Order: sequence, then structure tokens, then C-alpha cells
Amino acid sequence: IRIPSSTPLHLSSGINAEYGNIIKEAIEATIGGNSYQHNKVNQWTSNVVEQCLNQLTKLGKPFKYIVNCVIMQKNGAGLNMSNSCYWDNTTDGSCTVRWENKTMYCIVSIFGLAI
Repeated sequence: IRIPSSTPLHLSSGINAEYGNIIKEAIEATIGGNSYQHNKVNQWTSNVVEQCLNQLTKLGKPFKYIVNCVIMQKNGAGLNMSNSCYWDNTTDGSCTVRWENKTMYCIVSIFGLAI
């Protein structure tokens, strides 16, 4: 996995820090110190996405949000991801955070589209 541990794009650094913290808190609250468990991954991804969306809407900013979460077991396999958006670079943006422990990777992206 080649994505840096935190890769903010287009949004101001203050917003990215805020969004990055939302992502990290959702991951820690959901996965925390757990080891990878295939039968829990669907629930974990849903919980991370829901927690991010709940915190984002509480910010009261004029954005529509898209949240994506991928959890992958650390087993030596490769993972390639790509995202592309057609948007206004002056108002829209994204923030991606990679989190990992000894057994898994969790990659979460938030896309904020101005209303």
C-alpha cells in the first residue's frame, strides 16, 4: 500500500486536520486494538462510515459528503485504489487517512462537495 499515512487534498490545512481527526477517531472507536476478523469487517466499515458522516454533519458546513472505507488484512497482497472527481477545486475537496495495526489496513476517504 503506497498511500502516505495522511494525504489531504485541496482543502485548507485547518479543514484537513479537522476531517483527518474525525476519520482517526472513527477508526479508533470502531477497530481500536482489534485484530483482523473477516466476519467483522462489514460491520466495521459501516460503523466507520456512519461515525464519520455523523461527525461531519455536526460541523454544520455547507457540504454534501461522500465517505469511503476499505479494510484489508495484512497478508502481503497488493491493493491499488484510485479516485477521480469532477469538481470545483476552489470549494470542493477530499481528505484520505491510512490507519494500520499489526493485522490490517484501514483507508478512509472523505469527499466534500460544496452545496
